[in-house]
Amino acid sequence: MTTAESSAMETSVPASAEAADPRALTLENVERALDELRPYLMADGGNVEVVEMDGPIVKVRLQGACGSCPSSTMTLKMGIERKLREAIPEVSEVVQVL
Repeated sequence: MTTAESSAMETSVPASAEAADPRALTLENVERALDELRPYLMADGGNVEVVEMDGPIVKVRLQGACGSCPSSTMTLKMGIERKLREAIPEVSEVVQVL
């Protein structure tokens, strides 16, 4: 085996299978999924932050205009929760923390 082949093999094997799995329930993957939604929330003067992950339950805080919007429950369940459950099947629920 040449040195180039050896290097290629080393870089193609992830250090941790969980870290390489974009569908695993990790803070990094949750943030990545939320990053896809943030431009839409920001366009309406809001944002979202992850407060805590309690097993399969992700606790978030809606910020800015989203925190006081009458449609925040709909945004949380039909937007944020739907996106997270689609991206990370292990997520069972998204809960708003005030």
